[in-house]
Amino acid sequence: MTEAAGALDPAEFDALMAPLGPFGAAPRLAAGVSGGPHSLALALLAADWARRRGGDLLALVVDHGLRPGSGAEADGVLATLARRGIGGRVLRLGLLPGPGAQERAREGRLAAMLGACAEEGRPWLLLGHHRVDQAETVLFRALRGSGPGGLSAMAPVRAEAAALVLRPLLGVAPARLEAEVAVAGLEPVRDPANADSRFARTGLRRSLADPAGTGPAVAALAEAASAFGRRRAEAGSAVASRLAVAARLRPEGHAEVDPLALGNDEAADAALAALLRAVGGAAWPPSTEAARRLRRRGCGTLAGAWLRPGGAGWRVLREPGAVRAPVPARPGALWDGRFRLMGPGAPDCAIGALGTPPADLRRAARAVSATILATFPAIWRDGVLVAVPALLYPDSETCARFALVFAPVGGPVAGWSRRSHACAKGRSRPAHSKPALPTPSPGSRVSGRGA
Repeated sequence: MTEAAGALDPAEFDALMAPLGPFGAAPRLAAGVSGGPHSLALALLAADWARRRGGDLLALVVDHGLRPGSGAEADGVLATLARRGIGGRVLRLGLLPGPGAQERAREGRLAAMLGACAEEGRPWLLLGHHRVDQAETVLFRALRGSGPGGLSAMAPVRAEAAALVLRPLLGVAPARLEAEVAVAGLEPVRDPANADSRFARTGLRRSLADPAGTGPAVAALAEAASAFGRRRAEAGSAVASRLAVAARLRPEGHAEVDPLALGNDEAADAALAALLRAVGGAAWPPSTEAARRLRRRGCGTLAGAWLRPGGAGWRVLREPGAVRAPVPARPGALWDGRFRLMGPGAPDCAIGALGTPPADLRRAARAVSATILATFPAIWRDGVLVAVPALLYPDSETCARFALVFAPVGGPVAGWSRRSHACAKGRSRPAHSKPALPTPSPGSRVSGRGA
């Protein structure tokens, strides 16, 4: 039995957005809009939703540059949206054709849109993935042998450093989105890559034989993803609770762990994996099995991070030998998968590892171990040290230009944003209070002893 495929009304979209909030007054949204029917429908629905709340929507149209005429096509999408009163920007990637084009395009597209969200001050990025996309993702991951986490497919909410990525349409049949565009009298753009049989997802879509997404098979797969997603959310809550009592994530990029409070169960392994991912600057955490082996050893390296005894427990440090090469000190630059430049920077400077500091700086930072200091982000110009923002070296004025925040590429550690600023501010804590995961602040001075 199939379901009706009429356009969504405002109340339905309100209900889809409600669990993704809160949004506050006058929400400033961004949305990825390719010009296809599903992203166009998202733009129409989200723009109306934001206007009714005193806010607005910025459409982000990405031109990958992989097809002739793609630039003019992107400009045309922007003009179509403008006629509907929706503002937008074209983000041109200039990708080269070749192996892995789809994956490179996907990664580049998301990075460009998140960068635009940061520039425009828009903390929510909406994407138009729908029920068939979700069903395809479940099948694709099942064929690759994914576990329960992978089978939960795409999450409706995902935290990134620049914005929350929201997918309000995951349960909506694409036929309903097509109807939304038809009612609006718009002509969508059809990407020929979506019909290219060379791509695995095209074959999966054809095997489902339900492009409208209204049949029982697609609905069942989407519901399975939702069920696995609920399990993933419950596991995430358990990890956040464990981290709250067992770990303190420092804004200068390392963590302190109480192994007794961490425990020895699945939540302990997942919590340690989350810390390793953040400190190591990795996009994804290591497997819980690998984290379990490391936890049982109590010392070793994994995913670019180093677990070692320190103080009354463990410390998770960045592995010095795995630190990445310097990057230009431009606004928004991300170095080592961990630190993002929030200040204006300087075009003739680079962000790189501090390494062995000069003697005067080493004396000033004697409370911090040489191992931790070596992986601190520093500003260099032609091989000469310019600044170490985490140490306010050489002075506050210089460091303000190169203000950095700890913003792991894989997103914040579970529960981080809810924790106090006590560590970042260097305030003392009551003896009975639990360790906190601080929200970092640009230019905050490092305090406390290192490993």
